[in-house]
Amino acid sequence: MLPGLEAAELPADAIEVGRVSDAWGIKGWFKVHSYSANPEALFSSKHWFLLPAEKGAKTFQGVGRLNIKEVKIHSDAVVACAHDVDDRTAADALRGARIFIAKSSFPAPEQNEYYWVDLIGLEVVNREGLLLGQVNDLLATGPQTVLVIDFQQDGKTQQRMIPFVSMYVDDVDLTARRILVDWQPDY
Repeated sequence: MLPGLEAAELPADAIEVGRVSDAWGIKGWFKVHSYSANPEALFSSKHWFLLPAEKGAKTFQGVGRLNIKEVKIHSDAVVACAHDVDDRTAADALRGARIFIAKSSFPAPEQNEYYWVDLIGLEVVNREGLLLGQVNDLLATGPQTVLVIDFQQDGKTQQRMIPFVSMYVDDVDLTARRILVDWQPDY
């Protein structure tokens, strides 16, 4: 294992939240490419689980746990430092590593706020009870988020998009795995 990494098991509730993009400075700090516009999970967790980069050189194998000292925003980037990653060489060895965090360590969302990962796979039903499909992805379009919904038509998978705003979304029921919307299939 690399300096700072301890052999570990990936938690059952692990979510991929970003990757190490580059070393930053000479004291072991590194830049993080977050997959979220609001990287709260990176700030709230003191233990990140790393898997080697999918492409390119692999500097370690298996799952490694990285004990985080500090995470902060610098300019438009997220930067972090970890215990026992003391210089640029050690930080550079982490380049490309995929970052996973246990969902149980995510901060609790506010009322009527949801983690995107919780919405993926939910069925979308309109007010008339018609199944419109299943959430496959979400897109950040600037002013709003858009649900990307897969549905079957004529034996082929199609997609429809519904803005994830209160004007169209009546209810999100995570327990029932369902989103109720004011939307018609021909919109």
